[in-house]
Amino acid sequence: MKLFLIGTLFLFVACNGQKKATMQQDTAATNAGLELLVSDEYSGAEVSETIVIKDAKALKTFFSKINMTRKPGLPVPDVNFEKDMIVITCSGERNDGAMPTLMVKEETTSQMVLTTVLQPVKKNTFQAITSPFSIYKMPLTEKEIIFEKAKQ
Repeated sequence: MKLFLIGTLFLFVACNGQKKATMQQDTAATNAGLELLVSDEYSGAEVSETIVIKDAKALKTFFSKINMTRKPGLPVPDVNFEKDMIVITCSGERNDGAMPTLMVKEETTSQMVLTTVLQPVKKNTFQAITSPFSIYKMPLTEKEIIFEKAKQ
């Protein structure tokens, strides 16, 4: 009986140990309307980049790139592009496990300055090379969007 309980406990711990993509369903607005939709450790991007997407086709193209090696792939978020747009920030290849967080640094009537802050993890917890990304939804705007380099 003890062996059965230990085996069952091990099974539950092992299943919970596999990290899944963070899918945020909160509707509460964050940092100037930025809402985190998806965050994961593999984007396939070798260099740091930030992308603005204003149509469903471009979003599906991005997801086809990140889902090439996933079985099953991450689901494409349902976005109303008449009201919202998507901002994706990819950190490029990293070996420290830091995840990108997008923040509005400054906003005027004509432009919005976005910056990516890399959220560090505990030291020496990562040895693998990852290419983390975060996908945010924000209200559609005609303002010029300016990106600043990631701060560590």
